[in-house]
Amino acid sequence: MKLLKVDTVKEVEKKMEQHFQCFQVNSEEIHILDALGRVLAENVYSAIDLPEFHRSTVDGYAILSKDTFGVSESLPNFLDIVGKVEMGERTDLCVESGKAVYVPTGGMIPKGADGVVMIEYIEQLDEKTIAVYRPIAPGDGVISKGEDMRKGDVILSKGRRIKPQDIGALSGIGMNSVKVFQKPKVAILSTGDEIVDPKGKIKFGQIRDINTYALSALVMKMGGEVIYKAVIKDDYQTLKRVVEQVIDQSDLVVISGGSSVGVKDVTAKVINDLGDPGVFVHGVAIKPGKPTIIGKAKDTAIFGLPGHPVSALIVFQLFGKHFIDQMLSIGAKNQWIIEAVAGSNIHSSPGKETYQMVRIIEENEQYIAKPIYGKSGAISLITQADGYIKIDTNKEGIQKGEKVRVTIL
Repeated sequence: MKLLKVDTVKEVEKKMEQHFQCFQVNSEEIHILDALGRVLAENVYSAIDLPEFHRSTVDGYAILSKDTFGVSESLPNFLDIVGKVEMGERTDLCVESGKAVYVPTGGMIPKGADGVVMIEYIEQLDEKTIAVYRPIAPGDGVISKGEDMRKGDVILSKGRRIKPQDIGALSGIGMNSVKVFQKPKVAILSTGDEIVDPKGKIKFGQIRDINTYALSALVMKMGGEVIYKAVIKDDYQTLKRVVEQVIDQSDLVVISGGSSVGVKDVTAKVINDLGDPGVFVHGVAIKPGKPTIIGKAKDTAIFGLPGHPVSALIVFQLFGKHFIDQMLSIGAKNQWIIEAVAGSNIHSSPGKETYQMVRIIEENEQYIAKPIYGKSGAISLITQADGYIKIDTNKEGIQKGEKVRVTIL
């Protein structure tokens, strides 16, 4: 039997960067309400100062702060009310020493005032007079023009995945649309004579398709678009024909199953027969996921993943995310990682990077990563796991209580 010549994870990533360095998706302009989760294709600069005027952050009276120095509940200062600011309206009022202007939260600060005393710290004696019982410092209760952001500031950077608060910021500077990268197009194929669509009845000995659905969801979470998915037989001609149908419309073709060196494992042969350079990775020093294939043909990336669901998801989380992030100019800072401590001793596999599924539990104000054991074909292993930890090749396992980094699934 032919043996796999394995690469380390870092060697695989280096090869991917060499072969896929020219891979890039185009950009498109979309409405900000459609931008959640999309990736910015350019820096976003503020076209305005924000706020555009000095604004009150509290409900109270705009005053000169020096008029409150030394005041207390037993020794208040008395100020004359000279007007009020209407919400959302410009004001031409001016505050002088001994005077006060009512300002609602968000209202414009009148000229001359350098602070706002909260309404809780004053007493209105009559329609024209207030008593101030607490001192304020210059700037209290006020957000100054441009304090939030200045005109020309970069507020969101290229490669950032847009969050709900980002959409609020875009709206706040008057932007209705934003330029984002188009979603990488992915075709997903599951191979296996025993694999069938999960709908309806199945024969004894058949297995409902898991990988096509799980990988599709993972692609969408990573920012890609699934343009085709299917379950096909373990047959060279059938697999080659289907890949040829989808390869020109895809940035990435993912094939799960058929990646090892068995008689019916034809993925590598199909990739090599589609064009140069063909397969450049066949075997990775990881557990699970050793028989992983990565290749390129007709300017499309092609991944051959193990058929076991856990192995397929871990491998795609490693290399599929690396590929999609590269296409979308996303940096490592966007990894889904949390800090935790190991809930028990965890063994590693000598000579391989080991990826151990874990469940995350919060105890005593810290996260505990508890290992979940099971066969890589067990669907329960996926549903119970919150993520996985990586144990480096030369590390002999992890001790209970040791700090670990958990990649969230």
